[in-house]
Parts: sequence; C-alpha cells; structure tokens
Amino acid sequence: MSLTLDSYRLLGRSGLRVSPLALGTATFGTEWGWGAERDEARTLFDTYVEGGGNFIDTAGTYTEGSAERLLGEFARDNRESLVLATKYTTQRRPGDPNSGGAHRKNLFASVEASLRQLNTDYLDLLYLHVWDFTTPVEEILRGLDDLVRQGKVLYVAMSNVPAWEISRMQAIAELRGWSPLVALQIEYSLINRGGERDLIPMAQTMGLGVTPFSPLGGGVLSGKYSRADLTTPNTDSGQSNRKSFNAALGMVTERTLAIADTVSEIAAELGHTPAQVGLAWTLQNPGVTAPIIGARTLGQLQGNLGALEVDFTADQLTRLDEVSAIDLGYPHDVLAGEHLRAATAGGLKIETRR
Repeated sequence: MSLTLDSYRLLGRSGLRVSPLALGTATFGTEWGWGAERDEARTLFDTYVEGGGNFIDTAGTYTEGSAERLLGEFARDNRESLVLATKYTTQRRPGDPNSGGAHRKNLFASVEASLRQLNTDYLDLLYLHVWDFTTPVEEILRGLDDLVRQGKVLYVAMSNVPAWEISRMQAIAELRGWSPLVALQIEYSLINRGGERDLIPMAQTMGLGVTPFSPLGGGVLSGKYSRADLTTPNTDSGQSNRKSFNAALGMVTERTLAIADTVSEIAAELGHTPAQVGLAWTLQNPGVTAPIIGARTLGQLQGNLGALEVDFTADQLTRLDEVSAIDLGYPHDVLAGEHLRAATAGGLKIETRR
C-alpha cells in the first residue's frame, strides 16, 4: 500500500509521530567535497517539509558543523512542527581527548554545541552516535536522563551499538526510572542485512524504532556502479569522491552488484527506479520505522520520495530476499533448525503473537 510523508508512525514505544522517511542532512554543506550549497540544501529542506515530512536527521560534526547550522537556519520558522534528531560522540576538536566519546563531559558539551548550531533550546531526539567501549552504561544513561529532566532533550536513542549493550541499558533505565531508549539507528539495506541477526529483533522487543541509514548501500542499489568499479579506481572530482569512498569501503563486490542487478530488474517491472525499489524494501520490514534518505540534488530527493509509492508482489519480495539472504549464524540457525524444534515442541503447533 502506498504511503505519503504525512503517513506518520510512532517512534518506538513512544507517542512521538514521525514521517516514514527521514531527511538526512549529511549532504548539507560542501566541506566533505560532495554536498549541497546553502541554496540547494534549502530547496531540499523545503521540498521535504512541504510534502508533509517532519523527521530530520543530523549530527554535530556532519560537514564540520555546517549541517546543523544550515538546518537551524531553515527550521527557524517552523521549529515546533519538526522532529530534529542529532547525535554525539564523534570528535569535535582533534587532539582534545574529551571532545569525543560517550562520557558525560562530552555529552553535555556536545548537546550545548548542537543547541547553538541548531539555534534551538531543545533537541527532539538525541542519539549516542558511536559506541566507545570505555564509558560505563550507567554514566551514559544518567547523563541522558539528566538532559531530559532539564528539558534540553526530549527523547534518547542509540546508534552503532552492540545489541546486548542496548538491551542491558534499556533494562537498567526501566529499573531505575530513567528515560528509556526509543530509537535505534543502524546501517541496513539489501546489501547489509546484518541487523536482522540481533539488532532489529532486539529493537522490536525492547521498544525501539529502527531508523536505518545508508538504505541504498552507499548508492550501490541505485545502479550507479558496474563491474568496472571492482577493479578501476575512480579519481574524478565532485560527487564521484563519494563513489570512490564507498568503493574503498568494500561496498562494491560481486555479491552487492548481483543484488543491484535484481533490484534493477524489479524496478523495470514496476516502472520505478532502482533507488526507489531499494528504499521501499526497507519499509517492508515491520521493525523499521523510518529509513533516512540523503540527497544532494532536488532530483535525487524527489526520486527517493517516490519509494513511498512502490508496491511489491509477493514474488518480487521473495526474489529480493533470496538474492540478499545472509547467514544468521549461531545460535539463530540452530534454534531455527528442525532438530531443536522437534526436541522442544515435538509435533505441537504453537501460534505466537507479539
């Protein structure tokens, strides 16, 4: 069934209403070599909001702070109507050991910096951006709860964190009466379904809405890569800098190109673009709340928004699932096997509902 940007969804186990596609702002600003200038970024923002979109994702260090500053400027006239999500933990000042990380000092300093850059007195949603393996979970949770009690942050969330750490934190927050986690941001797409092993099931059980980033696998699913990119480095300027970056990350392989081929085939059948098909697939997962779409041009944004109109057949979903399938690994594969099913349930048929 087709969706629109104002087909709002609840974010995790909260009452917060967000659009089914979030607008990413890592392309706001040109400091990274491939972003949008101010006027173009403004057009992207206006197009998304005028279409009914209200969920905008950023981070304090995106494009050296330009993303937040531009977003703060653009959102000034309708701040109350928007859900602004930002993140902390990435280093703000190279060489300063406390300007990065999940600890309390950086948490409070990062939030104050984001409030200034966004020109607002509160953040709707704050993610811990990257797990640092050094800060005690109690320190993180208490700091986040203090910010909520101060009114500087309304909801708190996690990104790029092991599933067992998140489930432990959610249990601690509930037991101590601290602010619960309501969202989880992970990389998730047809070329990276690793989140299906533990992160997405954990999020569903623990009450976190999933907001995937890179739902097009760094652009691989849009069809802009070919097998020539497996061996030929791209050294052109402009947008191709990002193409080279993604290729260097190992996102362009025979496997991912085979997935992209199937996506293109189904796109042709449906009369949509490969990018729209790739994005629409993430929306089929009941554990996903809102994929984050990034665009550098108005045409790219409008194309991405077309994903809301894609309707798959059962056969098409099966083909996408088969070409992108991953090994869930232990213990998931063993627990799903017939031997243990028979050993625990025998011939019983048990219906489960959640």
